[in-house]
Amino acid sequence: MPFANIGNIELYYERHGAGPPLLFIGGTGGDLRRPETRFFGPLEGNFTVLTHDQRGMGQSGKPDIPYTMADYADDAAALMDHAGWDQALVVGVSFGGMVAQELVLRHPARVRRLVLCCTASGGAGGASFAYHELPPMSRDARAALQVSLSDIRRTDAWKAANPAQYRMLHGYAAADPFADEEGHAAGAARQLAARAGHDTWDRLPQIACPVLVAGGRHDGIARPEVVRALAARIPGARLAFFDGGHLFFLDDPAAWPAIIEFLEG
Repeated sequence: MPFANIGNIELYYERHGAGPPLLFIGGTGGDLRRPETRFFGPLEGNFTVLTHDQRGMGQSGKPDIPYTMADYADDAAALMDHAGWDQALVVGVSFGGMVAQELVLRHPARVRRLVLCCTASGGAGGASFAYHELPPMSRDARAALQVSLSDIRRTDAWKAANPAQYRMLHGYAAADPFADEEGHAAGAARQLAARAGHDTWDRLPQIACPVLVAGGRHDGIARPEVVRALAARIPGARLAFFDGGHLFFLDDPAAWPAIIEFLEG
């Protein structure tokens, strides 16, 4: 299994495909051992995709210290160094989009073109759903909330009309086969704490590379208004909405081709 020792932490990473280098940064709770984490598949036909378990998650290190968004961005830049990449295309999804914003702001020369999916700037531009503010709840209750937030069309009436699909979605959201691993819960909590402090709003006008900001029309996590605000704050950024929820690229077949077309310039 490939690991990158980047100083104070060891990161588990994978490399797939062939073509121009592309760094894919995944979302909250991402673990590359879980199939539902692996959203980068369509990119492999056009790019060499580098992706990793972020600090505190999956098979990567879980240092017993607070994490910051700057830490996650610097980890990504160090992983590029490990891969021998001076520059790459970057795709960030949800929490990964927050990390990608920090990456391009802290290491602007490293990012050739940037796609920010279903994410927010924080600060005056608005934030994604505040998971860190939720009270303690059962795994089933949290999964039910996740299913509803991920696509606001999934109302009680929708659930009653689509019981099999709801059970499948709820099962994916509730499943956590690695919950009992040492450091798992603490790493997840530290990730949410870092996410709570995410705020790039004042710095976004510094971004100079081409940027595509993409969102789902029915997303209750990164709501359309915060996606619009993010795009409007970045000079020259393109904005695209697709017919889906938080993971719109799984819902709308037009999404991945549009993202790939932008990345290929």
